Amino acid sequence: MELKEAPTAETAMLIRRPVAEVFEAIVDPAVTTKFWFTHSTGRLDASKPVEWEWRMYGVSTRVEVSEIVSNEKIVMRWSDPTTTVVWTFSEMPGDATFLEVRNFGFSGLGDEQVNQAIGSTGGFTLVLAGAKAWLEHGLTLGLIGDRHPRGISA
Repeated sequence: MELKEAPTAETAMLIRRPVAEVFEAIVDPAVTTKFWFTHSTGRLDASKPVEWEWRMYGVSTRVEVSEIVSNEKIVMRWSDPTTTVVWTFSEMPGDATFLEVRNFGFSGLGDEQVNQAIGSTGGFTLVLAGAKAWLEHGLTLGLIGDRHPRGISA
């Protein structure tokens, strides 16, 4: 199946915390591990790649930041095959942040790209829900670990 337009995974969430705090939650693995991956080799930074791990699944990925604008945007490449993820942080009234995530550049035939975009949308939706729970209420929901209780297949 040939697609007229390449699929893009998109999701977003209002997080009732200041934009600087939400931005830091994505770049600082000490915070991000509360709601997403289990281990990281360092902070997100345009100067060096990092490795993120999900030890409950025995998987990891290399993350390379191509652009980072403090409190506004992160553009990164990750996964295998590599895709692009754009995080956009918008300041909202009442010390809140609207965090948008777009993931694109999926490979394979049309149906494969669509399936990857659907899976990515679901995954990033869980990440944002987990971030909201942690940042607003200090709750670690375990959404990522509970998504595949029987493990994941490559």
